[in-house]
Amino acid sequence: MLLPLPTPAEMALWDRETIETVGIPGVTLMECAAREAVNVLLEEFGPVTGAVIHCFAGSGNNGGDAFAMARHLADLGAEVTVFHTKPKKRYRGETRTNLLWAQKLGVPLFHLSGVDLAALPQPDVIVDGLLGTGFEGELRDDVLALVRTVNRLGERAFVLAVDIPSGLSGLTGRPLPEAVLADATATFQSPKLGLLMPEAAPYAGDLHVCPIGIPLKVQEDNPVRHHLLTGEIMDVVPAPAPDMHKGKGGHVLIVGGSRGLTGAPHLAALGALRSGAGLATVACPAGLADAVKAGSPDIMTLPLGDGEDWTPAMTTALAPELARFDAVVLGPGMGRTPAATAFVLAFLAGCDLPVVVDADGLFALASAPGGLAQLAERTVLTPHPGEMARLLGTDAPAIQADRIGAVNRFLTRCDATLVLKGAATLVADPDLTCVSPFAEPNLAVGGSGDVLSGVIGSLMARGLTPMEAACAGVFWHGLAGEYLNHEFPERGNLASEIANTLPHAAAAFIKELD
Repeated sequence: MLLPLPTPAEMALWDRETIETVGIPGVTLMECAAREAVNVLLEEFGPVTGAVIHCFAGSGNNGGDAFAMARHLADLGAEVTVFHTKPKKRYRGETRTNLLWAQKLGVPLFHLSGVDLAALPQPDVIVDGLLGTGFEGELRDDVLALVRTVNRLGERAFVLAVDIPSGLSGLTGRPLPEAVLADATATFQSPKLGLLMPEAAPYAGDLHVCPIGIPLKVQEDNPVRHHLLTGEIMDVVPAPAPDMHKGKGGHVLIVGGSRGLTGAPHLAALGALRSGAGLATVACPAGLADAVKAGSPDIMTLPLGDGEDWTPAMTTALAPELARFDAVVLGPGMGRTPAATAFVLAFLAGCDLPVVVDADGLFALASAPGGLAQLAERTVLTPHPGEMARLLGTDAPAIQADRIGAVNRFLTRCDATLVLKGAATLVADPDLTCVSPFAEPNLAVGGSGDVLSGVIGSLMARGLTPMEAACAGVFWHGLAGEYLNHEFPERGNLASEIANTLPHAAAAFIKELD
């Protein structure tokens, strides 16, 4: 269901525990890594007999991997040269061991301090072992020159990055400030968190996860916080029973709608129904009920008050009705008037049902001092970067520059489940952060988030925990975007088509697994 995504520090702990506590020698892990990386190169590039290969070896373990790979590539008939960043005598540990082995076997080794980078001959293959996942800060000028040299030569060569492209942050996936542009990356044991961020894709190329022998017990005894959502998350979605009736599908209440924004609650209701809810009702100002329903007999309405505006008093009218619902989606299209904000805060204070807070519901929360701290654990928040920025008192570019950091800051203020939308959507609660594998342009359309909130509300109405519902809803929503790409390869689909695609996307996914 979840694939571990260790941070650089967590991966270093796994390595250390394997070597120091279990007693598996570091040189054994390095040999496994080198063999696995060579296999990736053979799979991606093909036979290397006669190929000119430049291995760039840094000062750390990545350099050791490059030295070890050079031995194996030479045995396969390649013309291998290793260019290393540190004088031979200054290498230590397993990296020095592999340097000496390569030297004894006659692999040409050149210290880069005496090499004219502009005069390097054009290779067929480049192995990037300059920097590993532990790199932080910004590239020094000399290393930046090496990265640029690799990229220049890489325009006419196949580039394989060892564990992570040099210069890329293993935490955020962003270049610092530049990084090697690899055709493929052989990452070891588990993908590093940064490699699964959308920003890393242009640098990592085809990502291969290579086991190197970190024992499962070490991983279980030292669990990581971040995980990748896999298709197994769909197993938590209740399967329809032969004797099912609408009551067993859950009844979702959507609270929202305002003048000019009546489509948002309609789409949330449609998302709830298309993801399996038995019933969906929209509570809205009475004067907007017909517009919200939009001629759909499938969506029920619960008119409140007399006009088209929200009032705080509507919470009193709605309270006796809540017993017949199983979950609530609060905020789609509600508007940002002071009265709407007051309604949201009053509703949340008195509601005992699982709640998804979206759109203008988030605006109201951000307007209330201490509003986040008062949310119940059964609450799911679904902000896009702009809404997240408002919740945290910053701006959207700051959120996008460090989405993981933004999630962590949120979790210090709130015990609710968070869905930070966008490419590689993040789903988090105080115990766990999950990363969606999807970055689907077909989902980037107005109303897409309303559909997602309806899906999550539907799953909570059927008894899933907030975290389960959020993870499964995000994955299912991503499947729909992927499915729509076949019919709308240049986008152009509507949010309603995302909702209508949900059952087909799930069925196609299940069939593919079978």
